[in-house]
Amino acid sequence: MNLLKILKNSFYRKKEILLIFFISAFSRAIIAYFYGDRSLENEWAILVTNLYNFNSFSLLNFDDLYLPNLWMPPIYGYFVYIHALIFGLNENLASYVIATQIIISSITPIIFYMIISNFFSKNLSLFGALIFSLFPLIVYSASQISSASIYLFLLLGFIYLVLDLSNKKSFKIDILIGVLAGILILTRRDFMLVYIFSLFYLLIFLKINYKKIFIIFIISIVSLSPYLIRNFIAFDKLIIHSGFGYNVWKAYNPNAKVEGYYYESNELTVKISKVKKDIYYRINEDKIYLEEAKTYIANNPEKYIKLFFKRLFSFYFLDLNSSQDNYYNFFHIYPNFFLSVLSCFGFIVCCKKNYKYNYLILTMFAFLFIYSLFALLPRYKLYILPFQIILSLSFIDFLIKKLSKNN
Repeated sequence: MNLLKILKNSFYRKKEILLIFFISAFSRAIIAYFYGDRSLENEWAILVTNLYNFNSFSLLNFDDLYLPNLWMPPIYGYFVYIHALIFGLNENLASYVIATQIIISSITPIIFYMIISNFFSKNLSLFGALIFSLFPLIVYSASQISSASIYLFLLLGFIYLVLDLSNKKSFKIDILIGVLAGILILTRRDFMLVYIFSLFYLLIFLKINYKKIFIIFIISIVSLSPYLIRNFIAFDKLIIHSGFGYNVWKAYNPNAKVEGYYYESNELTVKISKVKKDIYYRINEDKIYLEEAKTYIANNPEKYIKLFFKRLFSFYFLDLNSSQDNYYNFFHIYPNFFLSVLSCFGFIVCCKKNYKYNYLILTMFAFLFIYSLFALLPRYKLYILPFQIILSLSFIDFLIKKLSKNN
């Protein structure tokens, strides 16, 4: 009987997973057909073109000097480049990239389903996974030339493995977590802080042996090592990313809003024009941006503290003063706002959950804090949506149990 039950559960689980995948793939394919990007643009076009034509992963060049890229996290650039190697650098390249993103983005709701199955009933977990698979911003992200959908896939994979670590002693999970952490750092630089927080949480609250934590950390360094070695050879220093100063400056200047602002004073323009055009150009340029931002913050700290809290509100709920195209589209603002409000109710009733659940909530707060420090783009909302859905499911679960008791 037990064997029959296991087989039956396995059969239904496979049906649920296939249902989630096909609904996700269909919705993403439809949106990509009508609204998807048709070509590479801006930074990704420059990076991939230079790598394909000149064998240089470079965003900027001075005559024959191609500066090794430190500005853009490299994983997505190489992801697009692999497609260029297979299909050629042509006008259809973006379509091939988006086709792959649709497949990856259709697997992401399955990972989300496996995560929330730890906390909710099978039916509520399936409902949550379907919300995730059809949520407009998540669906739309797969149709754009951006690392957003890839990052979300990797992030949820990392979270799933972290939650599974306390249940299983397999060394394979340690390796996977370490490798994924390295890839995530090379996909978005802000993950470094989330990663450090996760290791501390594993050690202190989930009681993971410190030796396993050390192994995971070392493996993540090893997975980063090819890029670290490449940068050390180029710049004679261990460095992963540059551009921190620029991002601070964009978020903290006299005209900065929630989404930042490109404000270059005459004095700043003169300073940048004097930067020596050598291999260290980007590093030295970034230092100028950082010093400029520090001056602005020091001269008017109250203004930028208020701006931080405004970003915090805008990130969790909505930006009330956005200049981004189509930001106030019905299918963007109303689902986001409704979910944000519902998740607040979920936060009130979720206090009695376990340490694994609390890890998810604290990870969301880590994202809120990190992103609110800098300029916000609409797609960044994507990275807290899974947590807001989980909180919303907590509130729905609370209501179901309350109504069941009353009946």
